[in-house]
Amino acid sequence: MSPTQWDLPVELCCRPMAFVTLTGLDVVYNAVHRAVWDAFCANRRADRVPISFKVLPGDHEYPKCRPKRTSYEWYIPKGILKTGWMNKHLNLVPALVVVFYELDWDEPQWKEKQSECATRVEIVRQSLQGRNTKVAVVLIQKKTPLPPGEDVIASERAAALCNACELSGKSLFVLPHTDHLVGYIIRLENAFYEHAQTYYYTEIRRVKSHKEFLNKTTHQLLFVRHQFKIAFFSELKQDTQNALKNYRTAYNLVHELRAHETNILEIKTMAGFINYKICRLCFQHNTPLDAIAQFRKHIDLCKKKIGSAELSFEHAAWMSKQFQAFGDLFDEAIKLGLTAIQTQNPGFYYQQAAYYAQERKQLAKSLCNHEASVMYPNPDPLETQTGVLDFYGQRSWRQGILSFDLSDPEKEKVGVLAIQLKERNVAHSEIIIALLSNAVAQFKKYKCPRMKSHLMVQMGEEYYYAKDYTKALKLLDYVMCDYRSEGWWTLLTSILTTALKCSYLMAQLKDYITYSLELLGRASTLKDDQKSRIEKNLINVLMNESPDPEPDCDIFAVKTAQKLWADRISLAGSNIFTIGVQDFVPFVQCKAKFHAPSFHVDVPVEFDIYLKADCPHPIRFSKLCVSFNNQEYNQFCVIEEASKANEVLENPTQGKMCLVPGKTRKLLFKFVAKTEDVGKKIEITSVDLALGNEMGRCVVLNWQGGGGDAASSQEALQAARSFKRRPKLPDNEVHWDSIIIQASTMIISRVPNISVHLRHEPPALTNEMYCLVVTVQSHEKTQIRDVKLTAGLKPGQDANLTQKTHVTLHGTELCDESYPALLTDIPVGDLHPGEQLEKMLYVRCGTVGSRMFLVYVSYLINTIAEGKEIVCKCHKDETVTIETVFPFDVAVKFVSTKFEHLERVYADIPFLLMTDLLSASPWALTVVSSELQLAPSMTTVDQLESQVDNVVLQTGESASECFCLRCPSLGNVEGGVATGHYIISWKRTSAMENIPVIRTVITLPHVIVENIPLHVNADLPSFGRVRESLPVKYHLQNKTDFVQDVEISVEPSDAFMFSGLKQIRLRILPGTEQEMLYNFYPLMAGYQQLPSLNINLLRFPNFTNQLLRRFIPTSIFVKPQGRLMDDTSIAAA
Repeated sequence: MSPTQWDLPVELCCRPMAFVTLTGLDVVYNAVHRAVWDAFCANRRADRVPISFKVLPGDHEYPKCRPKRTSYEWYIPKGILKTGWMNKHLNLVPALVVVFYELDWDEPQWKEKQSECATRVEIVRQSLQGRNTKVAVVLIQKKTPLPPGEDVIASERAAALCNACELSGKSLFVLPHTDHLVGYIIRLENAFYEHAQTYYYTEIRRVKSHKEFLNKTTHQLLFVRHQFKIAFFSELKQDTQNALKNYRTAYNLVHELRAHETNILEIKTMAGFINYKICRLCFQHNTPLDAIAQFRKHIDLCKKKIGSAELSFEHAAWMSKQFQAFGDLFDEAIKLGLTAIQTQNPGFYYQQAAYYAQERKQLAKSLCNHEASVMYPNPDPLETQTGVLDFYGQRSWRQGILSFDLSDPEKEKVGVLAIQLKERNVAHSEIIIALLSNAVAQFKKYKCPRMKSHLMVQMGEEYYYAKDYTKALKLLDYVMCDYRSEGWWTLLTSILTTALKCSYLMAQLKDYITYSLELLGRASTLKDDQKSRIEKNLINVLMNESPDPEPDCDIFAVKTAQKLWADRISLAGSNIFTIGVQDFVPFVQCKAKFHAPSFHVDVPVEFDIYLKADCPHPIRFSKLCVSFNNQEYNQFCVIEEASKANEVLENPTQGKMCLVPGKTRKLLFKFVAKTEDVGKKIEITSVDLALGNEMGRCVVLNWQGGGGDAASSQEALQAARSFKRRPKLPDNEVHWDSIIIQASTMIISRVPNISVHLRHEPPALTNEMYCLVVTVQSHEKTQIRDVKLTAGLKPGQDANLTQKTHVTLHGTELCDESYPALLTDIPVGDLHPGEQLEKMLYVRCGTVGSRMFLVYVSYLINTIAEGKEIVCKCHKDETVTIETVFPFDVAVKFVSTKFEHLERVYADIPFLLMTDLLSASPWALTVVSSELQLAPSMTTVDQLESQVDNVVLQTGESASECFCLRCPSLGNVEGGVATGHYIISWKRTSAMENIPVIRTVITLPHVIVENIPLHVNADLPSFGRVRESLPVKYHLQNKTDFVQDVEISVEPSDAFMFSGLKQIRLRILPGTEQEMLYNFYPLMAGYQQLPSLNINLLRFPNFTNQLLRRFIPTSIFVKPQGRLMDDTSIAAA
């Protein structure tokens, strides 16, 4: 039997479509016919009707129709379904034959053409004799036909043609060969589809009509056959719902058949076919759960129907194919839009198919293990006359025999032998690998990593059995990483064992050594005797000898491998193998640990290398090298012990490089760091441990960083979480889990032995030359040299602070923008033991806020480390945070000559500018002088002289000045008029005389200037006396360019009598002044309100008395009336 026996027939798996043949088309030599054929078959979109077209000659012989059976009474069926039946109705027997004929309605030789067309139709009918196949005629015409009813000749000739051809009017079509050919073709297709539907409906009716002649005693097979045919015709008719219904009925009828060893294969084959159809249609109807339920039911019903025990591998093959076919259907449905999930995807079905394929392989191995002398039967019992079986699922040597009794046991025996011998040639591993590969792809797609890894292991093992060791190793290597990272040690050991066999059989030295190292280690679950064998083999390889064969390997493969190993030994090649252990778990563990996270440059750097072996026997290593990021230190960290190759397992307790299993070996290293590495990190980049020597073969285990392998991180986590108490060990031993890798350390400068003190008087005042005294004293035992001072604003602060902070060593001159914020490497000289020096720094801070200042002192000193003199650069730094504050607050206000607050001033009318200087400094300030710089828009009324020269202000004290100013008329200025600047020259009272004076410039506020139409001022004494005349003169000045009409009235007061004009109206010319004289007579003493002067400007109604009262006094102090004093009263006083 061929390996493809279990593949489902192509005609079963394809989508059934109505079969229509086209005759009369010469697609090779006739361009018009070729265009028609291309329009039918090229670029068929999904929206076009499902029809399968085929061009055949008009006299093509179709399959002969069997004579109609009138009775089934004596008919005994020979099988369920013929092997050619589906193909016959898909590709051989058409539902419709279309005769194409070139004929226009206005054809001159109409009669002859009509007769020829009728003859062609008759020939087609003759070839279809006995079939219900429909026949149609398509006339290919050059002209576009007129609408129906308009062309009378066309109607008459069409009727005549139908009569001649014995066709109905619905079977005659016209195809104009015009630009719209595809559109006409699509309309033709739809008409053909309707004819085909009618044909398949007739066929279904015909098959159903047979059922009434059947009985369930002798015609059980026919019930299944007819039900299958009805379902298949329904599919061809595209009636998938009825097709599914009939397939389900057929499936139930199959399982009602009486099963026996002779027909079990036919029953299973048909059950598999029908199940495939049901599942396909369920997926097509978007009911995947129904498909899955049907498949599970199918498997449950069939898995026990094994059949002949001698051919049980056939049942496994059939089961495998069922799962594979369902997996293919499921996958196809997903590609068409079905959504699968992690727990229900095609991968599970491919996996199960692979499982049955593996079972098939095992059964075949046990059932087909005939001796080489057993020959294949001749003649071949599996051959048939036609080359194919008559019925699906039957045996070739007893086709059509339905008896349960074997008529010829000898022939049966020969047939079974032939099947077994053919099964022996089947490439089982290829089948299994293909199925596993499909499953892996699905599990990868649906993110099931563990299922994927599990199946990849099976694939690797299958490649091993197939003797494709390279692919086996590639797959197993890939999977090992996952099992290592998750700690599946038992599974990893099993995989490693297979991988070791592969590497042995290929004589792959490096792989063989790597897997041996891991199988000897703590991750391996092998027993000690197995580990001892592997360890012995490893030593043999290192001694350039062949290892012993691995157990359970194929005998022929072992012989081939031994030749390969012999070649490896004889060939001179690279004998040093470097193996990085970060990706696997070797039998040696390594941890590096520096004694401290940092070392001073004058102290030796010390670190330990811890080694621990997990192999069954003590083992001797030949060399240990530690590599650093600075390779100059590598030479100081090497241990090498000369030994012969055969001493690897001898003298286990002698020497530093001998490791006893389970015991931790500690190796101490020390070296002096280089002075140029101060401030740098020294890092262990790798640790190399050599096993063997260069005379034989040498394996170098390479740990990246400070040690640790693929399992270390997981073990460290478990150890950290464990509450298990560790047993007590001797003083010179440590618990391996308690050792924490520390693979790097910092080299820091020597500890300085000097003192740095800062003396200053905080806070600093804005823009002053703030003095910071730095005192450096040496406490070293020897002279220090090249002492340098770096001082100023500490780097890394706000950029604005850097721009507004300036440092200098010279306090006699003010710093400007050119001075830096940090003075670097100021040479100070040398210092003897106990000697000290002072440096004065001056800092000018342009803005308020906190600043951090740095004072950094560096020097060189000679010292001795490990008997070697080195020059150390030491440094010490001090930082101080200094707050900068304003030295004083300046308040400025504008008042009238009556000392009343002014929101605005009036043009040409004097006003007062008052300044208040309030000391905010905690230290005494000396105001050296002040200066008022007026803007061009302001003029002074009197001399501008400083009133606070050399005034000393303590904290909270203030100094005030007053200036009388006038603003000329400037028109309406938006935003006010600039006043000028107020400049204060000051310094700290405690500052030295040579410290420069600081000038602080205060910008005075702008003031709004208004013009007024009339200015009034009054001349009156500073006080009055009761019952004494008080002369008052009012000056009225017109400030406009117009003649002013002024109404003046005086309101009396209870405290005064007065004489003068109580009410008057007068005119004042532009720019002139009018005087009004009054005599007031006080009646009461005290602070009294004067009679109020009311002025009304007819031209300026907005000029109010309230504005007027800003310029003239409204009250005066009146003294009591005086007495004449005599001598007695004076004496009494």
